[in-house]
Amino acid sequence: MRRLQVYTSLWAMQPHDQTGVKLPYDQVCDMVAGAGFDGMAIDLGASDVEVAHAVRPHMERNNLTPLIVAFPKTVESLEDTLKMAKDFGAPFVDVIGQVMPIALDDMVPVIETWMEMSDKIGMPIQFETHRNCITNDLYTMLQLLDRIPEMRVCADLSHYVVDREFWYPLSDHDLGLISRVLDRSDSFQGRVASRQQIQLPLDFPQHQKWVELFKGWWREGMTSWRDRNAKGDCIFLCELGPPEYAMTGPDGKELSNRWEESLKIKGWVEDIWSDLGGDE
Repeated sequence: MRRLQVYTSLWAMQPHDQTGVKLPYDQVCDMVAGAGFDGMAIDLGASDVEVAHAVRPHMERNNLTPLIVAFPKTVESLEDTLKMAKDFGAPFVDVIGQVMPIALDDMVPVIETWMEMSDKIGMPIQFETHRNCITNDLYTMLQLLDRIPEMRVCADLSHYVVDREFWYPLSDHDLGLISRVLDRSDSFQGRVASRQQIQLPLDFPQHQKWVELFKGWWREGMTSWRDRNAKGDCIFLCELGPPEYAMTGPDGKELSNRWEESLKIKGWVEDIWSDLGGDE
């Protein structure tokens, strides 16, 4: 069976809106489950292993599947995270590798070693398209995908829109580059960026062209995923980060309600999935 699983992020829930209030973990999990999310990502860059263990029983009580986001600073350090994720029952580990060689020839063995580690432990990994990590640059990422056919991707395209400072409308050439990433992506992340800002408020009129661009990419990515997978879970993570990801006004308060926006993105991707055939 193929099914869509929509997650949110613990990082995005601390705080979850412009009030700045950080709810306790039990209330966070009740809120996330009550809204119909299937799981929640635990970001080990924004928190730590102690937090992961503290939130785990509340997630289990609410039948929320944990997704572990790793920021390994050495090649060897990913091993412990993979073992923890397997114990937690995570579907995969989202790797944002902090081992960042400059030369492509030096990057390849890092990626391959992490993949070998993943196979040995029996915990799948995906490499997120993310700034300030080994997949920082779109052009380098495309070369890595060419060199390592088995490399799988978690597509957070907001980073590459900012990284490349794409002009709108994007050229056919640039759209083709993004399509190459989507064709290797096994999961997707949801926020909307522009060429200068990583996370836009979704309802502002001037942002609608970017909203439609990202909705089109999510449709393209999920279509590609369905073409490549006769069964399994397509995971979409709504990841609307707090300030300084979220835009703020002169009073320091956020310009939009991220919790309401996460529900809006959740509805968008569920509608796209339904249009493509739904769970089957």
